[in-house]
Amino acid sequence: MSFTLDTIRQEAKAFVEKYLQETRVVAFYAKMGVGKTTFIKELCGVLGVTDPINSPTFAIVNEYNTQDGKQLYHFDFYRIKDIHEAVDFGAEDYFYSGNTCLIEWPELVEPMLPEDVLKVSLELLDNDERVLKIIKD
Repeated sequence: MSFTLDTIRQEAKAFVEKYLQETRVVAFYAKMGVGKTTFIKELCGVLGVTDPINSPTFAIVNEYNTQDGKQLYHFDFYRIKDIHEAVDFGAEDYFYSGNTCLIEWPELVEPMLPEDVLKVSLELLDNDERVLKIIKD
């Protein structure tokens, strides 16, 4: 799946329809500046989040409500130093809550993630196109 900033909304909708009907925890892997937060913001919009959507870089997790009364969690683990920080604030409770969890910088918390986590890589090409790939273990 590939997209540009002009087509990101359509690709977010296609992603939700294809992957988020059964999967609840999605881990996004990409370098800084590739567009993880931008894509997640679009996913949140497609999923019916009505709250303002911001990067949780400093808060670690942002909790959002959707139009249908569900909760959605957006994580950014860029600033944590080790897995113990995630354990201390109860990240596992979020991951196993049954609610949608969208995770940026999941590398340090991988041991905590559910077995059915969907791992996604994002890559930025020279023409400002982004390529989204599902990572198969």
